[in-house]
Amino acid sequence: MEVLKNYINGSWVDSRETATVDVLNPANQEVLGKVPYGKNTAADVESAVESAAKALDEWRNVPVMRRVQPLYKLKQLLEDHVDELGRLITLECGKSFAESKAEIQRGIENVETACATPMLMQSEFSENVASGIDEFMIRQPVGVCACVSPFNFPGMIPFWFLPYAIACGNSFILKPSEKVPLTMMKVFELIDQLDLPKGLVNLVHGGKDSVDALLDHPQVKAISFVGSTPVARYIYQRGTANGKRVQAQGGAKNPVLVMPDADLEMTAKIIADSVYGCAGQRCLAASNIITIGDKKGTITEALLEAAKGKTTGFGLDEGIEMGPVITPESKRRIESLIAKGVSEGANLLLDGRNATISGYEKGNFIKPTILENVALEGEIIKTEIFGPVMSLIHMAAIDEAIDFVNRNNFGNMACLFTTSGLNARTFRNRANAGNIGINIGVAAPMAQFPFSGWNDSFFGDLHGQGRHAIEFFTQTKVVIERWPQEWTRKF
Repeated sequence: MEVLKNYINGSWVDSRETATVDVLNPANQEVLGKVPYGKNTAADVESAVESAAKALDEWRNVPVMRRVQPLYKLKQLLEDHVDELGRLITLECGKSFAESKAEIQRGIENVETACATPMLMQSEFSENVASGIDEFMIRQPVGVCACVSPFNFPGMIPFWFLPYAIACGNSFILKPSEKVPLTMMKVFELIDQLDLPKGLVNLVHGGKDSVDALLDHPQVKAISFVGSTPVARYIYQRGTANGKRVQAQGGAKNPVLVMPDADLEMTAKIIADSVYGCAGQRCLAASNIITIGDKKGTITEALLEAAKGKTTGFGLDEGIEMGPVITPESKRRIESLIAKGVSEGANLLLDGRNATISGYEKGNFIKPTILENVALEGEIIKTEIFGPVMSLIHMAAIDEAIDFVNRNNFGNMACLFTTSGLNARTFRNRANAGNIGINIGVAAPMAQFPFSGWNDSFFGDLHGQGRHAIEFFTQTKVVIERWPQEWTRKF
């Protein structure tokens, strides 16, 4: 089977590394491709950086109105190939076809937002800050920028960064997850059709060796990352130690509060979609579900029925709502965490372990699972499971629940379901999380807003998307000018 190539200096080239790992379909373990993986991928990074640095010299001086023109064409190409890209995501990542297409749409929205860079880059001018002196600020490119993207959204997350970086005048290197490289391979086939300088946008494969090469290379000035918290912390520490700008999105343990006055039917459906969508493998998946004042168990029963109604299987099959988790190792880890929750005293209200899907017996399937009355001082309550597992907790009052939310080491998202405006205002004001949802199960910001995150869910200052992306991929220069009249030549 063909070994995937790198895209460097406008051409598809073989890696210097001969060792490979398999790209597997998580639904049946079919080998989809082989990706270079080993120490020699660092040499590939060196070539990509060299090409990106050369392209930068030309591109940074291209007017911003011209820099965004290829993005309009890229948006159209992505729209034209959305079904093909969605199918690739499902094959290598496992999510349902509908989820995959929705992911591509989110990426397209970021390309569209980046087309507004001519306005978003505009800055301030002050005339006569002192007698005869003007002062103004301009934004200039940072330089060679790189992104290390995760497996769970192979078609969306690179677009939190790539279009903004090049619109701001930078060059760019993408290192996709070795688990799901095929989607970005197709995207780069589309990028190859754009009128961009050779070397401006590059793709290199590999694992930790490639990442470390990017983190250590003196010509790489900025690093964007999305993944688990331990790796995000590592990326941030090593990158900043080398003087780089870093934005590193980490993990989560997202709490959702359900008030007694919430619309029961709507709430149960939305929460089930949040917990079990993408098989729970997203950083905005609801995890700790806190019912408040549910003395009769009506909220619990509604959540249980909504979870039971989810259809699990191969994402390209008709009517499938939830696919497999990414690897057999992930499946074993998630199932061991379910057992850990039970050993800590939780009631296994719904057990999705040992799931078998007809025709896909080798798949990494776990069906929807609910752990009720999870120990508040245990490991499961604070561990990112990253799988289709709901931890159900019962509390008496909203203040108690908000205090619990704020003890969370993570801070990616927190949501509240209620019909009370006062409760909603109290929650959004007090909850310590970067993305807040009110009657929303996945509080994913639109492209014009930053993908926020607090505490151990984010390392850095400026997030992906929107105006934060423009600020991250530019550096400010303040100019102070004086032009005395006596210096002006008389005609």
